[in-house]
Amino acid sequence: MTIAIDHQPDRQRFVALVEGYEGVLEYRLSGNTMTITHTGVPTSLAGRGIAGDLTRFALDTAKKQGWKIVPACSYAEGFFKKHPEYADLLA
Repeated sequence: MTIAIDHQPDRQRFVALVEGYEGVLEYRLSGNTMTITHTGVPTSLAGRGIAGDLTRFALDTAKKQGWKIVPACSYAEGFFKKHPEYADLLA
């Protein structure tokens, strides 16, 4: 399944709208450091890889912008442990 992810920099979040529900990755940007503060997907969408897609999209955006990442939420922290290919983005 391919989902569309929208970056809303004014609200400091990424959103995936699936079947009328929002999955979100929220962050704070300070200088060139993006702190991921929350990643969440409604229970009805759980298990479809949407949180992972949101995280990959956010990390790819950060890489393009030259930002470093602080994974402050447990999902993002676990994502970095499972995906060492993104380790170069860690602040």
